[in-house]
Amino acid sequence: MKNFLYYTPTRVVFGKGAENDTGKLIKECGGKKILIHYGSGSVIRTGLLDRIIKSVHDENIAFVTLGGVVPNPRLSKVYEGIELCKKEKTDFILAVGGGSVIDSAKAIAYGVSNEGDVWDFYKKTRVPSSSVPVGVVLTIAAAGSEMSNSSVITNDATSEKRGCNCDLSRCKFAVMNPELTMTLPEYQTESGCVDIMMHTMERYFNCGENSEITSVIAEGLLRTVIKNAKILLQDPLNYNARAEIMWASSLSHNGLTGCGNDAGDWACHQLEHELGGMFDVTHGAGLAAVWPAWARYVYKNSVCRFARFARAVFNIDIEEDEKAALAGIDALEAFFREIKMPTNIRELGQEVNQGQIKTLAYNCSFKNTRTIGSVMKLNVQDIENIYTQASK
Repeated sequence: MKNFLYYTPTRVVFGKGAENDTGKLIKECGGKKILIHYGSGSVIRTGLLDRIIKSVHDENIAFVTLGGVVPNPRLSKVYEGIELCKKEKTDFILAVGGGSVIDSAKAIAYGVSNEGDVWDFYKKTRVPSSSVPVGVVLTIAAAGSEMSNSSVITNDATSEKRGCNCDLSRCKFAVMNPELTMTLPEYQTESGCVDIMMHTMERYFNCGENSEITSVIAEGLLRTVIKNAKILLQDPLNYNARAEIMWASSLSHNGLTGCGNDAGDWACHQLEHELGGMFDVTHGAGLAAVWPAWARYVYKNSVCRFARFARAVFNIDIEEDEKAALAGIDALEAFFREIKMPTNIRELGQEVNQGQIKTLAYNCSFKNTRTIGSVMKLNVQDIENIYTQASK
């Protein structure tokens, strides 16, 4: 087992009606005037925003609101939020939504608390030194941002999609009522299930030393998501399935499924970030579209791990490792199709030409200055090859 640091300071309040305690939680964190940050009108239509405002009002906490966050959250909205928070002198940010809203809230929190351009943190030319505290009422089970140190923002001026990982912005609390996810469209629900799985799988696949207990936890989480993703396809109002998926979302990206393992491989997320930046695709669906091509390109470098995945997650009874590994890739691809997710870029709804593929690869390699991945170190040509394969 490798040495590791496991840090999860977020207080989780889970269950039916949990959002009604939001005001008390903010007050316990010292919030006196807050920004309530949210996405589209769904939180208004469902009455959630009104319930949260009542909870905040009952604790005599002042607030301002900023809606309009979109999937692949935009830097321009972050700038708007920073300006508003500075003007109103807010001391706490409450995200009401899914990963996009939480990531936007974290970016605003960095921008309010640090001088200079917040985009520097996402370009990795600077690191944050402080952050305004953030809390969340979760409405989408997918990104895991409610318990992670991650924030991903799209620069709408350049179409670059970049991440900043910093423990300073970890949420003080995460309110999780699975009922709040029941209004999601099927596509959004199933895309979220893919995202959850990928956060675990990116940590699972590597070429190094792994912890047995962590591997078993990861495999159990993957089996649970697969089972409940299928249930929600047929019964979207199933509370228990929603609850299992929501808790899996947090566990998949709070570091647990990587403890004691050898780093992991985040190439698929980096491949998808470029697709998201160029085409504004749904993140989980984009991950499903690139994973099969990536897996078949690299699996021989970690054939034993891929074979274990096949046997433990899909119960594939094949003795030879390479055949088992390929059967596992086929099985996951078939599962993606079963839950109506794309398995290539064309099924994602994008017809990409060779020029676009070269641009995607060049940007993903940071203009041919880095490799990505660990199962196989992928240079700009490898990245181009994977995009090409994923486009067929």
